[in-house]
Amino acid sequence: MHSAVFLIEFGAIILALGLLGRFAGRFQFSPIPLYLLAGLAFGEGGLLPLGASEEFVAIGAEIGVILLLLMLGLEYTANDLVSNLKTQYPAGLVDCTLNALPGAIAALLMGWGPVAAVVLAGVTWISSSGVIAKVLGDLGRLGNRETPVILSVLVLEDLAMAVYLPIITALLAGVGLAAGSLTLAIALGAAGIVLFIAVRYGRLISRFVSSDDPEKLLLVVLGLTILVAGIAQQLQVSAAVGAFLVGIALSGEVAEGAHSLLAPLRDLFAAVFFVFFGLHTDPSSIPPVLLPALALAVVTALTKIATGYWAARRAGVSVKGRWRAGGALVARGEFSIVIAGLAVAAGIEPSLGPLATAYVLILVIVGPLTARYTQPIAGYVGGVLARRRDPAPVADTGTTGEAAVEAPQVPGPRDTVEALDGQDATDRS
Repeated sequence: MHSAVFLIEFGAIILALGLLGRFAGRFQFSPIPLYLLAGLAFGEGGLLPLGASEEFVAIGAEIGVILLLLMLGLEYTANDLVSNLKTQYPAGLVDCTLNALPGAIAALLMGWGPVAAVVLAGVTWISSSGVIAKVLGDLGRLGNRETPVILSVLVLEDLAMAVYLPIITALLAGVGLAAGSLTLAIALGAAGIVLFIAVRYGRLISRFVSSDDPEKLLLVVLGLTILVAGIAQQLQVSAAVGAFLVGIALSGEVAEGAHSLLAPLRDLFAAVFFVFFGLHTDPSSIPPVLLPALALAVVTALTKIATGYWAARRAGVSVKGRWRAGGALVARGEFSIVIAGLAVAAGIEPSLGPLATAYVLILVIVGPLTARYTQPIAGYVGGVLARRRDPAPVADTGTTGEAAVEAPQVPGPRDTVEALDGQDATDRS
């Protein structure tokens, strides 16, 4: 009976996701917000709460995040990663400053204390790599000039979590300086080793994984990715970082073959991830904290847009690409929930959990919309302001002056030509 209930529940979830995806595709927008709303409907306090299949959905959600980051890593080589990190680390500093401070200030204004301020700073700082990877794929922007900049910011955030999570864990547990320093040293060492292996021995890994049989290639790549992600998480390094590094370690025909084989699995488990996120949001806990969460969401959405614009401008990307980069970074998700969950488990502030949940829910829904519409809105507003300054009719020259600022030094993803298929090359400047 339990098995039958599980099959019915999980089958209903997959069928609902398929129908929602078709609905979103018909109107040409990302299905992520619909997946989240489905999670709210199936979760605690929703219309049809799940029982038997919830544990399986939780495991599927973890696999979904891992596959999202693996597929994003397959778009880039190890040299791309190192070059981006060397050139974009100032963007990481700007990102931390602009987006962590609003959370810390909000916590202090509400009288939550310094530890809660550090926690909420992390919640507002870290963008959702999983959501952004899915949005970039849905919008066909993996080959855009601004995508390496977006990726650099996300990777810097994910790597920063290797430092931040041990620190916040130590603060919440109230451990001494020695124990906290040891935890941090282990996390940093593990992250450094994984990155070194990915960069230095990437070709050997590709040779080991390579196979002419699609079945064997799928099993080896998937098994290696989940294994590395699990080891990374066991060492208190993000599983997403481990999966991403596996992706960049693979190159050539192996990367191309793995990409085509894993794409359907990614889409399935990514959808399950977003449903799982909604499952753990009780709708009744949102209204009491909705106003402060909304205010914080507005402020940090603007600071994320500013971060992406500044980083893309620094990399020589055109004006359109700068706005697209800023809009793509708005979504928060998995890391923010993990950070808030640590604080809730430690019991430092009862209102922090609902506030973080409402905040993330707002931005995980708004994020795909800002990714799609920030650049058109910015262009429209700029045109209106220009007409007010100069009422004389001016011929439409498109993206005046943008081509001049294109910089070839920003490393691009593999297979850029394929990624550009069906897209207007001018719009990708």
